[in-house]
Amino acid sequence: MNALDPTSDAHAREVLESVRTIAVLGAHPQASRPAHYVPEYLASVGYRMLPVNPGHIGRQLFGATTVADLRHLGEPVDMVDVFRRSDAVIGHVDEVLAMDPLPKVVWLQLGIVNAEAAARWRAEGIDVVQNRCTLADHRRLVAG
Repeated sequence: MNALDPTSDAHAREVLESVRTIAVLGAHPQASRPAHYVPEYLASVGYRMLPVNPGHIGRQLFGATTVADLRHLGEPVDMVDVFRRSDAVIGHVDEVLAMDPLPKVVWLQLGIVNAEAAARWRAEGIDVVQNRCTLADHRRLVAG
């Protein structure tokens, strides 16, 4: 995936077409929040969504049980979809790097950018998408 410009539509399309299981970091039960309706949409079009949020442990979201952090997922994921403030992202770098196997991609949702975190993940071979919405990109680039 790294051969394409990480900011391009072609790159976003390739990511969305290649992943199937997605951890939702910052998943939320409130339907009006992007951290709910974005992964809910992705689940509706066939992705397996695994919610992660220490404030909602045990709650059923998107057909799965919410866990406290990425190490409690219990299964490998292709992508970590991040719904956290830009300044909070750096606090998840080591958590992502401790995953075994590593995810192929970390996707920071629209409005979320952290160059330091992205550089550390890329240095370990993880593709990074920043400041893009998986729902909007899927509708525009994949579902067409």
